[in-house]
Amino acid sequence: MMRLVDFSYEQYQKALRQSAGAVVIILPRSISSVPQDVVRQFMEIEPEMLAMETIVPVYFAVEDEELLSIYEQTRAASASQGSASAAEVLLHTATANGFQMVTSGAQSKAINDWLIPSVEGRLTGLGGEDLPTVVIVAHYDSFGVAPWLSHGADSNGSGISVLLELARLFSRLYTYRRTHAGYNLLFFASGGGKFNYQGTKRWLEDNLDHTDSSLLQDNVAFVLCLDTLGRGNSLHLHVSKPPKEGTLQHAFLRELEMVVASQFPEVKFSMVHKKINLAEDMLAWEHERFAIRRLPAFTISHLESHRDSLRNSIMDRRARIDTKALTRNTRIIAEALTRVIYNLTDKGAPADLQIFTDQMQIQQEQLESVMDWLSSQPRAAQLIDKDSTFLNTLEYYMGRYLKDVKQHHVKADKRDPEFVFYDQLKQVMNAYRVKPAIFDLLLAVCIAAYLGVAYVAVQHFGLLYKMIQRLSLKTKHQ
Repeated sequence: MMRLVDFSYEQYQKALRQSAGAVVIILPRSISSVPQDVVRQFMEIEPEMLAMETIVPVYFAVEDEELLSIYEQTRAASASQGSASAAEVLLHTATANGFQMVTSGAQSKAINDWLIPSVEGRLTGLGGEDLPTVVIVAHYDSFGVAPWLSHGADSNGSGISVLLELARLFSRLYTYRRTHAGYNLLFFASGGGKFNYQGTKRWLEDNLDHTDSSLLQDNVAFVLCLDTLGRGNSLHLHVSKPPKEGTLQHAFLRELEMVVASQFPEVKFSMVHKKINLAEDMLAWEHERFAIRRLPAFTISHLESHRDSLRNSIMDRRARIDTKALTRNTRIIAEALTRVIYNLTDKGAPADLQIFTDQMQIQQEQLESVMDWLSSQPRAAQLIDKDSTFLNTLEYYMGRYLKDVKQHHVKADKRDPEFVFYDQLKQVMNAYRVKPAIFDLLLAVCIAAYLGVAYVAVQHFGLLYKMIQRLSLKTKHQ
């Protein structure tokens, strides 16, 4: 057993080498109370823990009074054995309390026919049939070394929060004819994002390969993917191919730069170019799924690199979200997107024009509420099915602002599955207070000695009686 504050990769490997029955890592109830250097160290270790194969089960438990009591007792027992003499160690071993940890779960088995759901909704533009479409995407699932503890506040609860706020804002603009733009807006909350964007992959296949009528087939202006937007003073636009001048992608990049420079000078903005590496097992960003199908796409994030450990960590909790930064980033994206859709720059609108003010301002309280809801529950892909409360709530929320809201599902191929999920992700562990084997041996010796004395007394009762009688007579004479 080890607490998070005392955890290190060296201790973890040592426990595995000692052929321990199991390793229990105790996490604090509030991650915000843990020093930041401890959090960063654990986040860096998590990928190595996931990559390491081990026959020893590893459990994560949230601390409480009983668990901490067990931990302190076992730690005190280990410390006394290292510093005491041989006799003291033997006595302590015989009298100390031990604990036997037993789990109630069965052997983990692969789950067959698991569906990863995604949710789609749209706002139809005003005008002809062949209107350009802007696609806004964010994956909702989280990831970490322990699925039931993976709350994914920044990655990617913040992305879903921004997507839902954009849906609310543009649904109001599309309600009135004079502010109804000539662009279709397609919103997609994808599942399986942490598993190589499986939900997005199947959605693209269904819309591009298996149907004759789809907004993705007609005229896609660009795809904007939202990822990790909940903190920091920087924004990065990740692209697989730099946009060419004269395209809507380049116009969006120009508007982002203009909005940041004129209204939010404290924010550092840059474009990060990274080619798609098809030799790697996992894609870096979600926009690469669209780029592979030759759709113009990019991802906006406060992270400069896709390798940042924050994206796949159980340490990504609500306390790490800066609501003011999330609100600011939402406004930057909304302002830039609106300037592109309504072509405001070419119409002479000043760079410092603030569009979302007064009745149309970004609602920080609503963003906070959505973040609280998202980060209050684990959202690992193997925990979210099509009938889960989380997905039904997400579908209902999108249905308040969007039209034609519906689910899409992806199931692993039975012959060559790209992902396999297992059950028994959460188990109950019972602790039984036990004595060591040497205590039983010592108790047996004491019982044998007692029985031996009793046997001798019975066999020589007459002699024993005369001896006691003689001693009592001497006492009377004295």
